[in-house]
Amino acid sequence: MRYIIILKGTQPAGPPPEGLMEAIMGLGAEATASGSMIENAGLAPSATGAQVTVAAGELSVMDGPFAEAKEYISYAIYDVRSKEEAVEWASRFMQLHVDRWPGWEGTSDVVKIFGPEDFAPPQ
Repeated sequence: MRYIIILKGTQPAGPPPEGLMEAIMGLGAEATASGSMIENAGLAPSATGAQVTVAAGELSVMDGPFAEAKEYISYAIYDVRSKEEAVEWASRFMQLHVDRWPGWEGTSDVVKIFGPEDFAPPQ
């Protein structure tokens, strides 16, 4: 089963604390070596993006930045045996922030990616 984990968070003043990025890279290396993480990347601030919306039958496009306090920061795609395993990887990643960046706040959304196994065969 594949899951995408999307990190949203606030950006405290100043750079990330020393050791955080090394810890994140170490966890990423572990997840990759285990065959669980198959892709990950950072995401640019919303100021560089756009939102495309359909409401009341009308399509609209709005350039960033967006009003939300939390920005999308990064994503990772995992190929794991269960949702619980995906949640465990996300929890370990978030714990690195708890341990190393006091005051940082964020959310990791763990969402299943549909695969062929999720659909009944055509009849």
